Amino acid sequence: MRLLWKLVILLPLMDTCAGDGRLSHPIFTQEPQDVIFPLASSPSEVTLNCAAISHPSPHYRWKQNGTDIDWATSSRYRLVGGNLAIGPPHPEQDTGMYQCLATNPLGTALSQKAKLQFAYLEDFETKTRSTVSVREGQGVVLLCGPPPHFGALSYAWTFNENPLYLQEDNRRFVSQVTGNLYIAKVEPSDVGNYTCFITNKEAQRSIHGPPTPLVQRPDGAMGEYEPKIEVRFPETVHAAKDSSVKLECFALGNPVPDISWRRLDGSPLPGKVKYSKSQATLEIPNFQQEDEGIYECAAGNLRGRNLAKGQLIFYAPPEWERKIQNTDLSIYGSLFWECKASGKPRPWYTWLKNSERLSPEERIQIENGTLIITMLNVSDSGVYQCAAENEYQIIYTNAELRVLASAPDFFKNPIKKLSVVQVGGDIVIECKPDAFPRAAISWTRGTDSLRWSTRVFLSEDGSLKIHNVTRTDAGAYTCIATNQFGVAKNTGNLVVKERTVITVPPSQMDVTVGESIVLPCQVSHDPSVEVAFVWSFNGHTIDLARGVAHFERIGGESFGDLMIRNIQLNHSGKYLCTVKTTLESLSAGADIIVRGPPGPPEDVRVENISNTTLQLSWSPGADNNSPIQIFTVQARTPFSVGWQAVSTVPEILSGKTYNAIVVGLSPWVEYEFRVVAGNSIGIGEPSEPSEVLRTRASVPVVAPTSISGGGGSRYELVITWECVSEEVQNGGEFGYLVMFRPVGSPSWTTEKVPAVESSRFVYRNASITPLSPFEVKVGVYNSEGDGALSAVCIVYSGEDAPQLAPRGTSVQSFSASEMEVSWNTIAWNRNTGRVLGYEVLYWTDDSREPMIGKVRVSRNVTTKTITGLKANTVYFASVRAYNTGGTGPSSPPVNVTTKKSPPSQPPANIAWKLTNSKLCLNWEHVKTTENESEVLGYKILYRQNRQSKTHILETNNTSAELLVPFEEDYLIEIRTVSDGGDGSSSEEIRIPKMSSLSSRGVPVLEPGIHFLSVLIIIFYCFAIQPLTR
Repeated sequence: MRLLWKLVILLPLMDTCAGDGRLSHPIFTQEPQDVIFPLASSPSEVTLNCAAISHPSPHYRWKQNGTDIDWATSSRYRLVGGNLAIGPPHPEQDTGMYQCLATNPLGTALSQKAKLQFAYLEDFETKTRSTVSVREGQGVVLLCGPPPHFGALSYAWTFNENPLYLQEDNRRFVSQVTGNLYIAKVEPSDVGNYTCFITNKEAQRSIHGPPTPLVQRPDGAMGEYEPKIEVRFPETVHAAKDSSVKLECFALGNPVPDISWRRLDGSPLPGKVKYSKSQATLEIPNFQQEDEGIYECAAGNLRGRNLAKGQLIFYAPPEWERKIQNTDLSIYGSLFWECKASGKPRPWYTWLKNSERLSPEERIQIENGTLIITMLNVSDSGVYQCAAENEYQIIYTNAELRVLASAPDFFKNPIKKLSVVQVGGDIVIECKPDAFPRAAISWTRGTDSLRWSTRVFLSEDGSLKIHNVTRTDAGAYTCIATNQFGVAKNTGNLVVKERTVITVPPSQMDVTVGESIVLPCQVSHDPSVEVAFVWSFNGHTIDLARGVAHFERIGGESFGDLMIRNIQLNHSGKYLCTVKTTLESLSAGADIIVRGPPGPPEDVRVENISNTTLQLSWSPGADNNSPIQIFTVQARTPFSVGWQAVSTVPEILSGKTYNAIVVGLSPWVEYEFRVVAGNSIGIGEPSEPSEVLRTRASVPVVAPTSISGGGGSRYELVITWECVSEEVQNGGEFGYLVMFRPVGSPSWTTEKVPAVESSRFVYRNASITPLSPFEVKVGVYNSEGDGALSAVCIVYSGEDAPQLAPRGTSVQSFSASEMEVSWNTIAWNRNTGRVLGYEVLYWTDDSREPMIGKVRVSRNVTTKTITGLKANTVYFASVRAYNTGGTGPSSPPVNVTTKKSPPSQPPANIAWKLTNSKLCLNWEHVKTTENESEVLGYKILYRQNRQSKTHILETNNTSAELLVPFEEDYLIEIRTVSDGGDGSSSEEIRIPKMSSLSSRGVPVLEPGIHFLSVLIIIFYCFAIQPLTR
C-alpha cells in the first residue's frame, strides 16, 4: 500500500517538475533504415540514424541481433546523439539486424528493425577465355561468369574495340539475371571478340572480364530448327506490393524466334506493362494484387513453338489500419487497446511494454491485436507497442498509458463563473473536475443543498440541468466533488434574462421588377442583451457588410429591416431574418415573388417555306411569374432597317399560341425571324434569331419607274429607267424587257437587257428619223418568267447637231477680271438642227493655255459675263450652238483686252472731325503705278457697330461729310474706284459715339480735330453730294 501511495504522489510531482511543458513519452522522428554499405568507400564508417522527441529528453541504446550493444567492450561503436556510428566496420562481425531504444522516465520505445549489409565486387580472373566456335545460323550463349560479390549487378557487353555497349534487338539479348549474352542466330558479321561489363552501384564499382572470341566454323551453315528457350523466368516469383517486376524470356532458333506474352487465366495483360525492344523482358510496374497469376512466354518461328511459364505471387508487408492512441485512465479502471494491420500473408501481433514483450497474466489478456488490462494500478503506466509482423517485415505502433490517482481538482475545468439563460429556457451548468478515480458530485444553492425534481436534476456526468428557467432560479450554485483522496468545491452564478421576440416579422410580397421594397424585421429584447440581425436568401447569407448590390440594412438597434433597391427577377425566393444573441437564435421568413416581362422565347424553327409565306414555331421562355399574354413575330432582311414586325395568321398571337403562318413576305429574299413575348408587366427580350433562309422565287410584280430617255446620236433611240431594287426582283436571272414602237405603229419591238444593274438601253437603226417620237415601256423578268410592265412613255429619238454658227458675236471688258460676250440667236429650222442652248468658249494667245474655259447657257440667252480673268490681258471668245446631238460650228473669234488692275494701295492718312451728328472725313489721294488703273473716285463704307447692314457713299474728292446719329460706335472703311474695279480698302476705323466721349469726361478740343495717323493734317469740310453708281 505504501508503494501505491508513492506512485500516486510521483505523477503530480513529475508534472510540477516539468514546468510549462507536459511530460511526454519518446516518439521517434527518425528510425533506422536498411543500409547496404560499400566496403570500398572512404571514410570507412557506417551510420544508422535514430532520433526521438520527449519531455524530458530521451537517452538511447542499441540492440544488434536482439542483444544490447556494450559500449564499454565495443570500441568501434559510438553514439552520436541517437545515431549509431560503426567504424571501421567489419563485415563478419557487423552484418546483422539493429534496433534503437529511446527511454525517459515515462517509458521506453523500440524502433523498427534495420538490416546492415556490406556490398562488394571482386575482379574477374585474368586467364584467357576459350574460343567459341559456331556455324552460321546456329544459336550461341556467351557466358559472363561474374566474380564473387554482394549487391545487385547490372550487365552489358561490348563487341571488338567499339566502346559503346552492344544494343539488344530481336536477335541479341543480355540477361540481367545471368549476365550472359544470347545470340538467337549467328551471322557472319557476329564474328569477333565479346567482353562482359559488370556494375555494382551499391559497391560503387564497375569491372570487365577478359574477351571471349567468337569464330565461325567452316563446315557450312546450319539449317532451320525450332526455338529453344535458353532464358526463362522461375516457376514461382514472389513480388512485393508497389514493386516493379521484370520477367525474362529469350530463345535461340533459325529463323529468329518471335517472343509473345500472355496470362493463362485469360485476363488481358495489365495496360501498364512495358516491353524491352526485343520483347524478351516483360516489366509490370507498381505490382498489385490483381496482377498476380500465371504468366506464359511463347517463342515461335516457322519450325515450331516453345513455351515457358511461371507464377507471380503477390505479397505485402504489414500496413497499419488501426493504431493505438495515448490514453489516460483512472486507477482501478480497465484498458482496452486494439491494433490492426493489413498484409499478405496476414500478419501476427505481439505486445511490448517499455520494449519488453508482454505475456498474458491474471489481469492482462492478449489475443491477436487486442490488449486488455483490468484493475489498473500506477505501475501499469508506460510506453506500449503493438508489433504487426509477417515473413517480410515487422512494424510498430506506439502509445503511452498513464494510470492516474488524485483528489478532485477544478484547476483545469472550473465551473463557468457566469451562466446566462432566458426565462423559459433550459440551462446546463457543467461540473467536470479532474479526479482519479471519478468523484461523486453534489450541488448546493447558497448554503442549502439542492432538491431534485423533474425541473431541476443531476445528469449522469455530474452537470446540473434546470428546465423551464424562471426569474427565481437566479443565484450562486456550488459543485462539491468527493473521492477517497479528497474533496473540492467550485461555484458559479446563474443570470436569468428576458426572452427575445420578433414583433414585426417579414411578410410575403408580390412586386414588379425594378421596384424597391423593405422587408421588416423588428424585435423586443432584454435591454442588457445585444442583438445581431442576419439575412439570408434561399439559404445563402447576404453579406451586408461588403456592400452587396441591391441590398441595404436600415433601422436602429431593434430594427433589422432589409431594403432591396431596384429588385430583379433573380431576387424571387425565400428571405429569412435571423436574430442572434449570445443566448439564442430565432428566425422569421417570407417569400418574395418578383414579376417581370417574359424571358426570350426559345427554339425558333421555320418550315414549309413558299414565296410569300412560311410556318414558324417556337417554345415559350420563362414567364417570370406573370403569364405570357401575347407573342409578336419580327423579321430582318438585308434591305430592312433593323427588325420589323410581320403579319401572321392568326393575326393576334395569344400567350398559348406557339406557331403561326407568316404572310406578306417578299419572294427570293433572305429572312431571319425572332419572337418577342409580352405580359402585363411589359415586353421581354427577343429570342435568338432563326437561321437565315430565303423565300422561294416568283414572277416579278414591280415594274421599273421613271421611264425616260432621248438624246443620243443620229439614228439612236436612248431609253432610261430607274433600276428595280433587289428586294423586289423575286428571283434569280433577273433582267429588263424594253419595248418600243414609233407613235402610230401597231407592232412593238422587244429587247432583253439581262444585266441587273442596267438602267439604260440604246437602240440603233439607220431608218430612225431624227427627233421622232416613240412609245416606250419597260418590264421585268426572272427565272420564273416575264413580270410587270411600266406605263407607256413618249421618248424622242436622237437628232443632228446644229448646222449654223451664231452671228453678231461681240465682246467688251468691264473690269480687270470681267468681260461680256454677246451674240444673235439662231432661228429654229428642222433642216439646220434644233438649238437647246449656246456654249461660250474663251482663251488667250498664250500657247501654254490654249483653252481657258467654256460655259453653257440656255437658248433664250444672248449674253454671258465671264469672271475670274487676268488683268490687262487679251482674251478671245467664240460661241456655238448645241443640242442632244452635239455642238455646232463656232462663230468667228472676237477679242478684248481686260482693264488694268485696280489700285493696290489703300487710302492713307485718314483724319476725322466729329461735331454733333456731323462727321467730316479727309484722306490723301492714292497714286497708282503704270500697270494699275487710274483712280476715278472713292467709296466710303460705313455701318453701326452691332449691325451687319453696310451703307456706301461714293465721291470723286478726297474728303466727305456724313450726317449720322451717333447713338452707337461707327465702323468706316475707304477704298478706291477705277476702271479695273475697286481697289484695296483702308483699315477699319472705329468712331466712338458721343455719349461715350462725354461720359468719360474727355475734353472736346476746338475745333475738335482727331488725327488718324502720325501725320497731322489741317483740313476743311466740304459740302458734298452722295454719288450713286
